[in-house]
Amino acid sequence: MNMKKLFFTFLTLCMALSIQAQEKKAYYYGKKIDASNARPANAVPRLLANKDTIPVKVEGKILDVCQKKGCWMMMETTQGEKMRIRFKDYDFFVPKDCAGKTAVIDGIAYNDVTSVEDLRHYAADAKKSKEEIEKITEPEKSAAFEAEGVIIYE
Repeated sequence: MNMKKLFFTFLTLCMALSIQAQEKKAYYYGKKIDASNARPANAVPRLLANKDTIPVKVEGKILDVCQKKGCWMMMETTQGEKMRIRFKDYDFFVPKDCAGKTAVIDGIAYNDVTSVEDLRHYAADAKKSKEEIEKITEPEKSAAFEAEGVIIYE
């Protein structure tokens, strides 16, 4: 193959991949939002360092989802730290199979303390074993989020 053909093949492949990347599907839940100005999820703890709440738009990977209804999801904020996302006024849910996908959430981030009772409830929703649920004995302090709108990308 001569250099012109090789270059043309390479260019065609790059264009096809670029078009494919631009065509990733977006699914909207709750209030319709856009992804502009979304901050990475790992910025949330820093943004909350001196505040109780902050309005923010965040993008990150979905780690876990309520397996009963899709009424909450978890997103990693910093290495090993997770943020629970609930949906404003319990008005909408997300698909139960969206773990591993990228999401943009828009709403209010806040510092939260989750009781042992609630943590056990969430563990049961996530289909954890009885032994795993019984190991939960301390409340959890972490960033949390109330989302008005969510975009989930395929």
